[in-house]
Amino acid sequence: MTSPAPKHARISIIGAGPGGLTCARILQRHGITVTVHERDADRDTRNQGGTLDLHADNGQIALREAGLLNEFFRLSRPEGQETRILSTDGEMRAHLMPDEGELFKPEIDRGQLRDLLLDSLEPGTVRWGHGLTRLAGPATGPRMLHFTDGSNIETDLVIGSDGAFSRVRPAVSPAIPEYTGVTFTEAWFHDVQNRHPEISTLTGEGSATGADGERALWAQRNSGNHIRVYIMRKAPVDWIARAGLRRDDTAGIRAHLLTEFAAWGQRMKQLITANDGAFIDRPIFALPAPHTWEHTPTVTLLGDAAHLMPPLGVGVNLAMLDASELALALATAPTVAEAIHAYEATMLPRSTETAKMLEGRAEDLLSGDLPPEFADDGQP
Repeated sequence: MTSPAPKHARISIIGAGPGGLTCARILQRHGITVTVHERDADRDTRNQGGTLDLHADNGQIALREAGLLNEFFRLSRPEGQETRILSTDGEMRAHLMPDEGELFKPEIDRGQLRDLLLDSLEPGTVRWGHGLTRLAGPATGPRMLHFTDGSNIETDLVIGSDGAFSRVRPAVSPAIPEYTGVTFTEAWFHDVQNRHPEISTLTGEGSATGADGERALWAQRNSGNHIRVYIMRKAPVDWIARAGLRRDDTAGIRAHLLTEFAAWGQRMKQLITANDGAFIDRPIFALPAPHTWEHTPTVTLLGDAAHLMPPLGVGVNLAMLDASELALALATAPTVAEAIHAYEATMLPRSTETAKMLEGRAEDLLSGDLPPEFADDGQP
């Protein structure tokens, strides 16, 4: 099959996360038709998670190409760049405050970013309730997509933006994410100024973290008077079952965690004892580094589907930069195949370099050492 021109191609993005939606938005700005297939039943099916910092040298570049940078700045929280490093007793060890007007990496809630992108798309772009079950057809195309609702469609290009356990990835790579040995247990706090004033004060306007080398607590302010806490530790991926607990056993999980954090001070342990609602277990996976694949003219990947790494501040930013570069390649190349070549020639070396740098570093999240951006006196 001859590779079609992008403006005449049937382009299907799998996954309506920040990467997939950014790609769709930029394609539409260049007059290219695209459809996004998302397994969620609608935009409100599930909570989108905590807050993100979008960097000037990648995530914000993508939003500029999407024509959404000014709207992002209106929604973002520059004050969220504040960082507090705490002792295990909750005392301040180091404190980074953003300068007046600093916009290098302001925070935005994941849900707000997703809504911003969704609202920028042409009506009907996202097909909700379309979880991919199978990708078929020859590598040269066309491809056939089969969905959970029993429907199927033929397409010329499949863009896998469907995250860590991508259903698109097997079409180009046999790689499977591996457990890093570190797990996050998420806890939520609502109406914090009234219901959790001590936690609000402890966290500040951005994030606050304490660690002892084996475990860590990371509190992160979200908009709407909410705080999310990530209880981070080395543990078996199935630690809840091994402890004889169920995922909905909030009291049992809390008691188990408090045993592990027994030596910590009460100011920090309230991040485990006072949360609203259930805990959510989030084991951290990563793809082997480097993760590359042979060029296929009808399939490519972006974001976590392409280069899943430990959560050390690069994930969504790289996904959005991938999305921007892929969309611009499709907007300028004469054929889809040539656009994929051009995109992967830039994306794969960049992701390989970053993945190698972060390989095996999930445990850095548990380190009790001050981050390198802080000087010996605790000030940057």
